Amino acid sequence: MNKIVKILVISAILILLSVYGKVSSCQENQDQGKAIVSDSLTLKYIIEEIVKNHPTIKGAEEALNNADARIGLARTGYYPQVDASASFANIGPVLKFTIPEIGTVQLYPDNNYTGSVNYRQLIYDFGRTRQSVAIEKENKVLGGQTLEQVKQKMSMAAVNSFYTIAYLQQAARIKDEQLATLEEHLRYVKTMKATGSATDYQILTTEVRISTTESQKVDILSSLDVQRAYLGSLLGKEELKAVVREELNVTPPAADKDSLQAFALRNRDEMLMSKERTAIAGLRYDLIRTLNRPLFSLSVTGGAKNGYYPNLNQLRPNYSAGVGFSIPIFDGMKTKYNLLQAKSAINSSEYDAESTRRNITSEVQEAQSYLESARQKVVQFTLQLDQALKAYSLAETSFKAGVITNLELLDTNTSVSESRLMLLKAKIDYSASVYRLKAALGERLY
Repeated sequence: MNKIVKILVISAILILLSVYGKVSSCQENQDQGKAIVSDSLTLKYIIEEIVKNHPTIKGAEEALNNADARIGLARTGYYPQVDASASFANIGPVLKFTIPEIGTVQLYPDNNYTGSVNYRQLIYDFGRTRQSVAIEKENKVLGGQTLEQVKQKMSMAAVNSFYTIAYLQQAARIKDEQLATLEEHLRYVKTMKATGSATDYQILTTEVRISTTESQKVDILSSLDVQRAYLGSLLGKEELKAVVREELNVTPPAADKDSLQAFALRNRDEMLMSKERTAIAGLRYDLIRTLNRPLFSLSVTGGAKNGYYPNLNQLRPNYSAGVGFSIPIFDGMKTKYNLLQAKSAINSSEYDAESTRRNITSEVQEAQSYLESARQKVVQFTLQLDQALKAYSLAETSFKAGVITNLELLDTNTSVSESRLMLLKAKIDYSASVYRLKAALGERLY
């Protein structure tokens, strides 16, 4: 009879504790749910804000403005140069001589005044200016690709930070639930200790588990603060306390291995930039070749000066006009060695392009492997969690029947919490791996 009463008392206490835990957990989830609704960040919002405001991206955008200026500077070779000049010079002694019956003749005045407007125009440079403009245009294209690469890298940094925070948030909640369960059991064993049905060992063991779980929670919250600080720096916010939403339903690219690699080689910014650098190196080689070609130019000057006979001090209009033709004969072998250097730059660019191609192929394969591994872990840990929940349910039944102790029940509860954490980590890794594969393929994340 006493045994039956004891079992009924234990069952009643467990029911009360279970109800209390569920109410507390429900209230906590409601509070957290309100926080998520009212103050949560989506991955799309985070990426948009970073792409719009991050100084690294702003700097890459400013480089495009600089490229426009360089294109304009290269085009100045097509335009004339016009300037005005003026001078004064006092000369002495002034050469004079006397001619009989004519008088003294002065060849030039003491004070000499000159003012002119000068016009110089390159008529033809055999492609030198055209090549310079072409190089700067390609540099602008390269700058645009660099900007896209910077946006992609910053977006991937946002993805990694976002999913790390999502994991740590949920991990902290799981630890809270685990602590709530441990606190319930601690209260229970203390109650049973008063009746002589529990030992100090059970109390101490439960308290140690509480301490261990609290320590794990502290580590999780510390990591969460660090990740929030990093995400805040990406967003340009000093303090970021908002939570992020759990966006785990991410669709992976659907294609076979070979087609994914071909897609990546066509679309990755690094591959496009390598090809662009090779093209620029070729244009620089062609530009250096033009340095041995002649220049054909026009020069016109018009103005006024004194010193004309017979009135040396009178300012009179004057002009000069002519064409010039400059042919390089020997430049000390500079062009030869510049061509050798430019040819070497072309070869280096081609080698870099091949190295980039191999790296991209490897990155795609690696991203596919991570994605497949994460997918298998999701399946495995889903099954493991189901088994842990069943084991916990059986342990509860055995505990109520007095077959096992509360410590054995706590073991199964800990297994449930650990399985939930591992499943959560696998799902987070899977979602992050999808974005990693998309980045490896060159798909825009922003």
